[in-house]
Amino acid sequence: MHDAYPMTRLVFITGASSGLGQALAWQFYQEGYSLALVARRTHEVEVWASQAGLRAGRYQIYHADVTVLDSIIDAGQLCIAQQGLPDVVIANAGISVGMDTGERSDLDVMAETFATNNVGMAATFHPFVSAMVARRSGVLVGIASVAGIRGLPGHGAYCASKAAVIAYCESLRGELHGSGVKVSTICPGYIDTPLTQKNSYSMPYLMQPEDFAHQAFRAIEAGHSYRVIPWQMGLVAKVLRLLPNKLFDRLLSGRPRKNRRTN
Repeated sequence: MHDAYPMTRLVFITGASSGLGQALAWQFYQEGYSLALVARRTHEVEVWASQAGLRAGRYQIYHADVTVLDSIIDAGQLCIAQQGLPDVVIANAGISVGMDTGERSDLDVMAETFATNNVGMAATFHPFVSAMVARRSGVLVGIASVAGIRGLPGHGAYCASKAAVIAYCESLRGELHGSGVKVSTICPGYIDTPLTQKNSYSMPYLMQPEDFAHQAFRAIEAGHSYRVIPWQMGLVAKVLRLLPNKLFDRLLSGRPRKNRRTN
């Protein structure tokens, strides 16, 4: 496949079975990229690819679970062998589940959230870093969230994991400075996906996945190191970050919490 399309740029995307992953895949495909689509639910990716009319020579589907390190690392190495070294790698796979620290079972939820959203991200990047540095080009994209900018009641696992994504990508960016490899942190606000459709609270500036993907593609192509999408949520997040704790706590008092897994 790589030999048939040697000049086509390649993007590697995890969490490609739904939501942001599919929206990003379609955006990159429309922009002329070939796709390396990674998911646990590969059948759903196959159905989507068929329905979307993707050309057989421009995509490959890989089965992997980002919480199983050897699984996602093997998928990355197989991608290099079959399609070549990607130009862009997007660590998009993530979960969002409410938690209550007083509940023992929710500690397992937190561990799973970090395994997916954080360790899974590092494992996604791992197979490509050295080769990209040797080539002196490439972009590693971490999908964070505005929820990582300030902690929200009932969102402890998710907010903490996305704050860690922001810090991790910043660290990685510093490590790769001058290597030719860029690191881009994309922080979505509220996007209308299966992940958010279960939320019982208001979601200001709710975006459609296609609109998010369009803006994210432009930010990645432009080489932005950090971007909140939509920009209005970035402004809201900055204001919340500046609020004194007492005022912030009062503002969020009584706000509906994210559904827990046992609800």
